[in-house]
Amino acid sequence: MRKERPMIDKALPLRLVRSMLFVPASRPRAIEKALTLDCDFIILDLEDSVLPADRDEARQRAVEAVRAGFGGRPCAIRINAEGRPEHGLDMVAARTAGVPYVIVPKVIEARQAYDAHHVTQRPVIAMIESPAGLIDALTIAREPGVAALIAGTNDMRRGLGVPPDAPRSAISHALQSIVLAARAAGVAAFDGVYNHLEDPEGLARECEEGRQMGFDGKTIIHPSHIDIANEAFSPSEPALEQARALVEAFTGGAQRYDGRMIESMHVEEARTIIERAERLRA
Repeated sequence: MRKERPMIDKALPLRLVRSMLFVPASRPRAIEKALTLDCDFIILDLEDSVLPADRDEARQRAVEAVRAGFGGRPCAIRINAEGRPEHGLDMVAARTAGVPYVIVPKVIEARQAYDAHHVTQRPVIAMIESPAGLIDALTIAREPGVAALIAGTNDMRRGLGVPPDAPRSAISHALQSIVLAARAAGVAAFDGVYNHLEDPEGLARECEEGRQMGFDGKTIIHPSHIDIANEAFSPSEPALEQARALVEAFTGGAQRYDGRMIESMHVEEARTIIERAERLRA
């Protein structure tokens, strides 16, 4: 019988993370630069951004980087997927390093998340990247030890047969199903990466779409994406002012406010906005 969901580190709740930057663990300069960046979360990648010939060295560099720390910010190691020769070695390294989180790619069933958590003894962030993973997303999210889901949009498009040039609306149902699974399980959800490096307007639009879908933040692949993601997933000043005004005006029960009806549910939403803004500024 599996144990109950473990306590997850609340030093920086994942629901407050706006930007998760993938850093190839094979590149020491990129790891060093990450110390100076304003992203909320560092992902030391051992998977797709690292050549197979470089993965042993990258694994050791990741362990060293985790032990050195990133100025108090949370970090994770993305291990190689089940079935790859590096998978077991990566899990042992993650446990040895004591990394705060382990990211498991290409999860299609809860058993994979369970195995990774059992071996590493760390909270797992599961990447949902395939039709099978999407169908089983709720079971995966509810697996004890799972702390969050990430939408792996590139592999997801390929698995669904969606052309690379198709609009994002073509995978909106898949993205929403990940948010739905995460919310039902009470874990965080993060949007997939934006592939274009020199299109800030397109990135901003995609971040806003993700925020409106309910994602907590966005995974990113380049330092130039950090500020845009952080801004998109932070409460705006107008939204914060409106939230404060609503809380102040509320007197209890259902009432008319600013041309609409509000009740306690809307007050709680407003307080959540205020709390998020305050925690992000702390």
